[in-house]
Amino acid sequence: MPFVRGEWKRGLLVSAVGLGALSLAACSSGPRLPFTGGGRVEAPANTAIAVNGYLWRATLDTLSFMPLASADPYGGVIITDWYINPEKPDERFKCTVYILDSRLRADGLNVAVFKQTRDAAGNWVDAPAATQTEADIENAILTRARQLRLSNIRG
Repeated sequence: MPFVRGEWKRGLLVSAVGLGALSLAACSSGPRLPFTGGGRVEAPANTAIAVNGYLWRATLDTLSFMPLASADPYGGVIITDWYINPEKPDERFKCTVYILDSRLRADGLNVAVFKQTRDAAGNWVDAPAATQTEADIENAILTRARQLRLSNIRG
């Protein structure tokens, strides 16, 4: 039998493709064998938001003056973009709000405020934000959430 150049590479390629196809077929959603752990895993039928709706809406209302960068209702994270107060153009703020619970509770909310100031060269430099600012924003969100809940109960 004469040596044919590349024949062993073709054989290796065919076996790799065959092994890949078998592996992919094993991942299909068809019936499972008893020794693999049972039947198919189904996705949950309800895809409800896992955070408190009042806290979510209150956060969006409270931070509506800031541009919104990202909002993830399933993860409960709202991130604003940088906001510059027209009265103080040399400083800017950014907020990240984490809604941690599906219940309306004070500890179900975490606010992080970031501050930057402009230096003499015109570059933005990180600066510490007052811790009271975070507490004030949390309290404003909680107050708005309570208002939304009460208005929903009263009809």
